[in-house]
Amino acid sequence: MHARGRLAGAIMSIALLGGLGASSSAPAIPGVPALILFSTADALSTPAPPGPSGSATAAGQAGEYLVFYVDGGRAAAQRAAEAAGGTVRAHDDRLGYLLVRTSAPERIGADPAVVGVARDRPIGRTAGAPISAGAWRTTGRATGRTSPGATRPDRAARAGERRAGGAEPLADRQWDMRMIGATPTGSYAKARGSHKVLVGVIDTGVDGRHPDIAPNFNRALSRNFVTDQPTDPNGRKLDGPCEYQGCKDPADVDDDGHGTHVASTIGSPINGIGVAGVAPDVSLVNLRAGTDSGFFFLKPTLDALEYAADVGVDVVNMSFYVDPWTFNCPDNPGDTPAERSEQRAILEGMRRAVNYARSHGVTLITAIGNAGGDLGKPKTDTSSPDFPKGSEKNRSVDNSCRNVPAELDGVISVSAVGPSGRKAPYSDYGTEQTDIAAPGGDVFDGGTALRGIDREILAAAPEHVLRAQGRLDAKGMPKDNSVIRECRAGKCAYYQYMEGTSMAAPHVTGVAALIIGRFGKPGPGGLQMDPAEVERLLYATATPKGCPSPRTYRYGTGETQVCEGPASRNGFFGHGLVDAARAATVAR
Repeated sequence: MHARGRLAGAIMSIALLGGLGASSSAPAIPGVPALILFSTADALSTPAPPGPSGSATAAGQAGEYLVFYVDGGRAAAQRAAEAAGGTVRAHDDRLGYLLVRTSAPERIGADPAVVGVARDRPIGRTAGAPISAGAWRTTGRATGRTSPGATRPDRAARAGERRAGGAEPLADRQWDMRMIGATPTGSYAKARGSHKVLVGVIDTGVDGRHPDIAPNFNRALSRNFVTDQPTDPNGRKLDGPCEYQGCKDPADVDDDGHGTHVASTIGSPINGIGVAGVAPDVSLVNLRAGTDSGFFFLKPTLDALEYAADVGVDVVNMSFYVDPWTFNCPDNPGDTPAERSEQRAILEGMRRAVNYARSHGVTLITAIGNAGGDLGKPKTDTSSPDFPKGSEKNRSVDNSCRNVPAELDGVISVSAVGPSGRKAPYSDYGTEQTDIAAPGGDVFDGGTALRGIDREILAAAPEHVLRAQGRLDAKGMPKDNSVIRECRAGKCAYYQYMEGTSMAAPHVTGVAALIIGRFGKPGPGGLQMDPAEVERLLYATATPKGCPSPRTYRYGTGETQVCEGPASRNGFFGHGLVDAARAATVAR
């Protein structure tokens, strides 16, 4: 665990096709309280469209706001909201906020009983890989790089490479699993997790019908907490046309591919198809908080964390960061009062959600981010607020400004390494921020025999997303080498290469699931284990990795980054490289 952190994980591709089932009709879970305590019968009616500004409502235009109040201040906050002409639509006493419809959020935010006020709108993105050399971005996009002779042959034609040593058909491409000892002779021989271990994936969704996801997909517990938006407040295409009534995708759909890739790395089963995840016997629970376009609403993110706690989820992967602010500054003089109030609300709301989840036995793991910067020494922020597009401004920031969830206490932040073990140049770092390292991929890492795209992380991909992106031809064959089709008994599944700290975090989540499967005690949802003990064992079993020599590391692009701290805990690798094989055999 760290005191501070920053952005999350892998660069994302954007897709706009539909899926299956209907999350809105999902059954209630016995014994689980409603996520929102309604104050009116229509307390969660669809919010009005956001105003034209990314961080403030146009004058006089009413919108939905989350009003976070001080401890014991609910009644005072409600009076402040009503005095400002607002209508309290709902309240959540567990996280301490009101859902208010108002055109005067600044008036409400000025009341001493109010911590902060945030618009209920898309405010986040997934985490991930580089857009281009030297230009690193947020969370998760498939790179789609094409090498000479791009298209790979159908794996069914390469039978000689199948099942070597009892491995899955595509195991030869999983250098990441070999690096951390998740192999048939490593952790798989000792510990594979358990279906009693519930692993939540807060992301863009999970393709619950993918052949290498479906056997471990917990459909009954999976939920979608978001409603897609066809356009942004300026009329630009955002999520695109709605595929389902009410713009609510089913809980087994991922129209982006990022969440499916993450889930696959955590827990694809050993079933003779494609790849295997770090913990191939766990249950995967989709806790979708991201829209089709990859943005996250604050409220759905809070809802996902509360729900995970209430149903007994054991560990949650969060390869995203909450926007519109890359850095959330509680009192930045360069921001307006409304912007400062919004950032305070994001910080406080996520802190409360993290504390609520941990108090219910949820271990929280996140990607640290892909800006390639020292998170302990931020100076400028040119990308915030990033919703809607065009709202960005230049502002000075300092170490009081935090990215969430990566910089929150109680969250384990993961940096990324390439196949040679060097820290990936896109991965953020910092002595206070980096907790542990894991394979995230690095297409520029020439320190091994791997070439090009093979240096990234291979995991499951939704076929309909690949088709929507134009990455498959009419016969279903990949058009470039970032996608692999693997066929068995006439049925084909698809996989894609991606890189980023989004790809690193699920390796740690998978190892945490192995630890819980070994040492967890019967509890809500199946098993339960103190998150502090899970964290201790993650660090105790990690392979220590010291700073490079010299400590100022120069990458091929000419960029330099400085590693500080001892081998036992440093800014590049934290407590070391996660190790599934050691976690599978360690004694408490």
